[in-house]
Amino acid sequence: MTPLPVVLASESPRRAQLLAQIRIEFSTVGAAIDESVRPAEPASDYVARMARQKVAACARPGQLTLAADTIVVCDSQILGKPRDADDGIAMLRKLSGRVHDVMTAVAASDSDRLDWVIVASRVEFIEISAARAAAYWASGEGADKAGGYGIQGIGGIFVKKLEGSYSAVVGLPLMETERLLMSFDVDTWHSRVEVIE
Repeated sequence: MTPLPVVLASESPRRAQLLAQIRIEFSTVGAAIDESVRPAEPASDYVARMARQKVAACARPGQLTLAADTIVVCDSQILGKPRDADDGIAMLRKLSGRVHDVMTAVAASDSDRLDWVIVASRVEFIEISAARAAAYWASGEGADKAGGYGIQGIGGIFVKKLEGSYSAVVGLPLMETERLLMSFDVDTWHSRVEVIE
């Protein structure tokens, strides 16, 4: 049986880099969805719904569609991408000197089934002054990231401690994504080893 091509429903360069890092062959497509949080919706329900909706928006017969969504949660409040500079700086100040949760959901679907997994990590930040938060925002790095920071970039300087999956905090948990792909019969090792005859 010919394996289905993998399509990543994301325009995130970070997710594409992570999937390429583990040598999965894939193409990408953008997923435009409504990212509004429903009233009283738990964070885990929300992040899973976002990943599933991205898959649904891009799923086509004859392909395996993969999507992910990442959120930051502090004081039971979901912190998505900042609306503007004031919002981004306020997020960093809220996270300053505290522990917050990062949840990433990964969903996959072929023509027969849909499955997903949620990976939760805990991140502790150092104290971040207002001036430092403003300087970080000015770098441009946090504008398109949940919680207003990127752990894989300059934002990594704020991280005092991480419990859980680093790649999940970046945007795509590698171990769990591998398992999910394998559950859909994707030969994940196809492009990882050289065949010696």
